[in-house]
Amino acid sequence: MKITPTIRAELEQFLQQEDLTLSQFGQIAGMNRGAVSAIVSGNKSMSVKQLDLITEAMSLPEGYYYDLFIENFIIDHPPNMRRIEPFLFRCAELDKLDAIRRVVGAIMDNLLYIPKLFEIAEELLAQGRLEAALILYEGVAEAEKYQHSERLAVCQYRIFKIQIGDDQSKNLSAATIFEVFVERLDEIDQLDALKDLANVYRSLRKWDKVDEMARQMRAKAEIQYALKHQQNSRAQSESSYKLSRPLFVYITYADLLRANVCEELGDYEGALHYTNAYSNLDWVRETDEDALHWMKLYLHWSKANILANKLLSGDVSVLHEYINFIDDSSDTIQEDRVTQLLNIMTAANRYKLDVNDILKRFETEIASLSQRLSSDDMYTQQVLPDYSALCGYELAYYYLNHGMHYDGFNHLFCAMVKAHILNNETYFINCMGLFVRFKAHAVSETKTEFYNLIEKVWLNNVEKSGNADRCE
Repeated sequence: MKITPTIRAELEQFLQQEDLTLSQFGQIAGMNRGAVSAIVSGNKSMSVKQLDLITEAMSLPEGYYYDLFIENFIIDHPPNMRRIEPFLFRCAELDKLDAIRRVVGAIMDNLLYIPKLFEIAEELLAQGRLEAALILYEGVAEAEKYQHSERLAVCQYRIFKIQIGDDQSKNLSAATIFEVFVERLDEIDQLDALKDLANVYRSLRKWDKVDEMARQMRAKAEIQYALKHQQNSRAQSESSYKLSRPLFVYITYADLLRANVCEELGDYEGALHYTNAYSNLDWVRETDEDALHWMKLYLHWSKANILANKLLSGDVSVLHEYINFIDDSSDTIQEDRVTQLLNIMTAANRYKLDVNDILKRFETEIASLSQRLSSDDMYTQQVLPDYSALCGYELAYYYLNHGMHYDGFNHLFCAMVKAHILNNETYFINCMGLFVRFKAHAVSETKTEFYNLIEKVWLNNVEKSGNADRCE
């Protein structure tokens, strides 16, 4: 049987090799002789801070003995959260994720530790140590999977938000798993959860799911808004402070989402109905600065989207009015400009419009399409990258059909790269089809670049499937 070594034995051997006394080593490590003696003799357990001091004094890498620490002081001892908690935080600092998994696996049989592990996960999340927090949330969720607790639902919400990334196929899986837990969240927390789910489904172009999430969010937000403004509703008002935006915004955002769904499905009359709904804000009771900011945004979005709705439905006479509105809106945020450019290019390709002069006004936005905006907001994180990829394709389609092949192929390759990053097969295949259509106009360097990209994507997919060896 293999005998697990101990940190105490390792330290004792080091002292002999270096011919150091306990006092001499204590001076090097910044520890008193008594503490070193107690550790060497085995009369005292060790904290992670002491372990770090000993490791540094032995000129070893940070975290060198963490696996042994788990064996000696966590697995072989009754779990002690006063020792485990600082150890988990230190593992997170050093990105020792496997060590965190071992600790979680060793102590999760005892349900008494679940509340503390959840608290640690929340603190790690606040520190931005997402991967470490994810391991703890998954551990807590697994331990409580048969419980219908709010904590389980919160864990699943945290897991969902951490897991959402570039790969749209993985995002769909994460959204599907989390969706069943929404109803277990606190009534107020459900609003942000539904908003986030709606935006993920929006980036996936799952319009039936976007509509479903929007309907639920509006119904729940209306109830919470009515409760907030009832007499003696101080507790309700305080609970709404947990939200990421004013409570009334969830009602108007639901209308905006449903307008977007109608527009994507070609129901421009329905889109106009919902756009008019979120432009009418007479019912909003809040008058603070934050509320006024959001009201201004919705009035701006409604005017812009009414024009975009008309343009996309075939009323090309509003194109210049739409452009002038965009130009007059000097405070338009970058996210809106990308959406507006996409609307213009979609209409230009759909109705064969010449927008060469208009494109000059969007040079900055076109140049920045490849940039990824950093944000915790699910719209910016998920919907905008999807819009950017689609906008790149529409630009390529426009330029190639207007004989501007150099610009067309450049945008096409950028769109293909984005589609591959998003793991969006539809976008990628559409880009390939567009290249094949105009392949005769491509110079040899362009063709080589195209085939190299296809091979790179193919090899990447082969590697994911585990068949890389067969390609050699």
